[in-house]
Amino acid sequence: MALPAAVLHILIALADGDSHGYAIMQEVAARTDGALRLGPGTLYGSLKRMLHDGLIEELDERQGAGRDDARRRYYRITPRGRKTARAEIARLAKLVRQARATTLAVKHS
Repeated sequence: MALPAAVLHILIALADGDSHGYAIMQEVAARTDGALRLGPGTLYGSLKRMLHDGLIEELDERQGAGRDDARRRYYRITPRGRKTARAEIARLAKLVRQARATTLAVKHS
């Protein structure tokens, strides 16, 4: 089953390290050159579902906590989340290969 775009982008943002919600929003916007901007409702709704589904976990302790706003919640991708993201990326790569084999991928001048 395909992952919602927001979920995949959040998993990608967390792939290289733990992060808090606002930083995830910034990371997604930067990685997509502003094409995808997650609003608070989309972000936190997705995070809630991802926690429930075991794709991410909320951290009890975090590095640099003394320098940070105590209200910030930090998230980490789980092994299940990493496996799910890899499967979705493979699915999308296969779809792109299939599309490239059609006239959709042919550029007309």
